[in-house]
Amino acid sequence: MSTSILYHGFGIRGYRYKRSFFQEGKVVFSIEKDPSSLRCPCCNDWHVIKHGGIFRWFQTLPIGKKQVYVALHIPRVECRLCGIVRQIEIGFADPRRTYTKSFERYALELSRHMTIKDVANHLGVSWDIVKDIQKRYLSKHYAHPRLKDLNLIAIDEISIGRGHRYLTVVLDLLTGAVVFVGDGKGADALLPFWKKLKSSRAKIDAVAIDMSPSYISAVSTNLPTATIVFDHFHIVKMFNDKLSELRRDLQREAEESHKEVLKGTRWLLLKNPGNLRQEHNEQQRLEAALQLNKPLATAYYLKEDLRQLWSQKNKDSAATFLDDWITQARSSDIKMLDKFADTLDRHRHGILAYYDYPISTGPLEGTNNKIKTLQRKAYGFRDIEFFKLKIYALHETKYALVG
Repeated sequence: MSTSILYHGFGIRGYRYKRSFFQEGKVVFSIEKDPSSLRCPCCNDWHVIKHGGIFRWFQTLPIGKKQVYVALHIPRVECRLCGIVRQIEIGFADPRRTYTKSFERYALELSRHMTIKDVANHLGVSWDIVKDIQKRYLSKHYAHPRLKDLNLIAIDEISIGRGHRYLTVVLDLLTGAVVFVGDGKGADALLPFWKKLKSSRAKIDAVAIDMSPSYISAVSTNLPTATIVFDHFHIVKMFNDKLSELRRDLQREAEESHKEVLKGTRWLLLKNPGNLRQEHNEQQRLEAALQLNKPLATAYYLKEDLRQLWSQKNKDSAATFLDDWITQARSSDIKMLDKFADTLDRHRHGILAYYDYPISTGPLEGTNNKIKTLQRKAYGFRDIEFFKLKIYALHETKYALVG
């Protein structure tokens, strides 16, 4: 084997090929360092004296299904100039690892299309080695997201398991990159983010959040000049939850003959009218339920009107629409609607801010779905740090979705 094949085939430069042999189904290439090229690993001086060494094997790129190893005697030298006694630098491998740098790059490339387990089985190594390769790569490239250019962000939490385990995620709405993952939920989970954001001197114009008091307080305190935009999907979802509670209460209080009509209409009330399936008579069942109960019909039609709040021509039109909706809700004599109208009135500034900054936590909800997919494919993560690194890389790496 020539020196050029060592370099072009396995990324090994500066070594001489000695011989090849086979051992337990493995291909082994024995190489050596040219004695005249030995240098001090500290000062790079060539006035050195050999002091023994150590014999090591490094796994490198496979040939077909055969595992390939590089066998090397690593000399230990004493430098006459600086006086230290150390092993020479290897170059083609990290001295703390059992594989070459080309093997590491190959494992990362396979990880873009295969699970950690599949890569480990293909290369004939342990699961932990492939995971360690991925973790060090992710840590190098994604452990410290750039915050200086942040302008528009979204904040939300995601459940990651039983026992009320949560992560708080901050998303850059312009790039789609996750810039912070905090433990737990609420204001305390964001404390490290505010500290990093302050040191980065980023100028945040707007923040998309739900109407959680803890988020409102945290953003107002740490970003006093930023505009808070309440996510319209959360507002509609909140109203849907209230509508479901109202239907349940009305069904419980209804006459026996009416209960059967109201039964099973929960999802019909929450569906978009255009998605009602005619083959299942969903439109007819919904209309029958609404005709039986006036409060339920009022709440349903107000729900459909509420969706139009975010499709007005401008902010002034939206403000007029919101005032009209609140007036209708308060005049309905339905306690649930009256309370919800008060909620919208208290948060009207953040709701109408959508027309200044048309942002939402929708992209973050999509990222949260990717996180759940990532977790499900991996059957969970024991290493929470590794899990966070995977989340940071979600926006541009395919293999981050592979567990």
